[in-house]
Amino acid sequence: MTQFEQKLERYAELIVKIGVNVQPGQQVYVTGSVEIAPLVRLVASKAYEAGASNVHVDWTDETLSRLKYEKAADEFFTVYPEWEAAKRNAFVDANAAFVSIVSQNPDLLKGIDPQRISNFQKAAGKALEYYRRAAQSDKVSWTVVAAASKDWAAKVFPGESGDSAVNKLWDAIFNAVRLNADNPVEAWKRHNANLHAKVDILNAKHFHKLHYTAPGTDLTIELPEKHVWVGAASTSASGVSFMANMPTEEVFTVPYRNGVNGYVSSTKPLSYGGNIIDNFKLTFENGRIVKVEAERGQEILQRLVDTDEGSHYLGEVALVPHESPISQSNVLFYNTLFDENASNHLAIGSGYAFNVEGGKEMSPEELEACGVNSSITHVDFMIGSAEMDIDGIHKDGTREPVFRQGNWAI
Repeated sequence: MTQFEQKLERYAELIVKIGVNVQPGQQVYVTGSVEIAPLVRLVASKAYEAGASNVHVDWTDETLSRLKYEKAADEFFTVYPEWEAAKRNAFVDANAAFVSIVSQNPDLLKGIDPQRISNFQKAAGKALEYYRRAAQSDKVSWTVVAAASKDWAAKVFPGESGDSAVNKLWDAIFNAVRLNADNPVEAWKRHNANLHAKVDILNAKHFHKLHYTAPGTDLTIELPEKHVWVGAASTSASGVSFMANMPTEEVFTVPYRNGVNGYVSSTKPLSYGGNIIDNFKLTFENGRIVKVEAERGQEILQRLVDTDEGSHYLGEVALVPHESPISQSNVLFYNTLFDENASNHLAIGSGYAFNVEGGKEMSPEELEACGVNSSITHVDFMIGSAEMDIDGIHKDGTREPVFRQGNWAI
């Protein structure tokens, strides 16, 4: 076995043990590209070794995906197959563990009619609402991880040859998920404890608002009265600890839906719908996005904001220090899973139920009454930099520094 094969096997073990924490008798639902089949198969093998009763794999193929967007009938993009949604819902009801392995080419759908992309995003968002709510309320264990692919690697390392670029991307992924530690599982347990220490501080502070200032940004975000900061490991309805994102460097909560005012500028490109959106600015009034500006991907971004009424509002506010390992690597991944863990970020769309007290047991109407936004989409975008300051504002108007020059001040 080569050194790379050994690392890939350790990665699969990390995904199964820390990512979704597969339990004996549990089913596992995996999505991944045919290009990264070796990792998918290893994940399946490690899941069975952990006692999984069944591992179901949904394969994707980027060449076929591009062909579909180029040549399929227009009406295809307005409807999501009912059987696809029913299949995923059945795995939710069976308390399956969900593993999503991302490896997409950030430019996969460059040049495709934005209307087709928007239509399919809306159709999929509506059809998969049951699954999305289950994930966002921690009903099931789930994780999103990554694997290197040729096209993605070429985007991240354009000056490298094909194999060299892929190898460098794998190295960057392995470093980001702490796979090079002597004991990656124990390293993740320590990292989990460190993030929870920040969570405890923020929950004790119980700020009423956060005020962000940076070049191109002057934004005030009100937080719900019952907001809860979380970070790193989550716990499913059946009491199983899992890591929703690997890597993760963030602590996050939910903003009050109608309490966002000011403007914010992006600091990293956003890969969305097979396209790159870059150098953009959003302006908010009473929570709602009232102006969208972008140097690149303006139409794609506007269609994202116009997905539904909820996509005109924010669903997440996340804090990540500029000195985080991914940021310090100076690698721009063009993939939100990584780039959001190198930067403070926000999310357009739905909020997580577990970010308010008792939220996991609340109905959609009860969550709305607490100020949690609802939408068929949830898209993170990066706003942090070494020039960003954040103040926590108490109800009496007093302020405390939370971030200074991009890093923790508490």
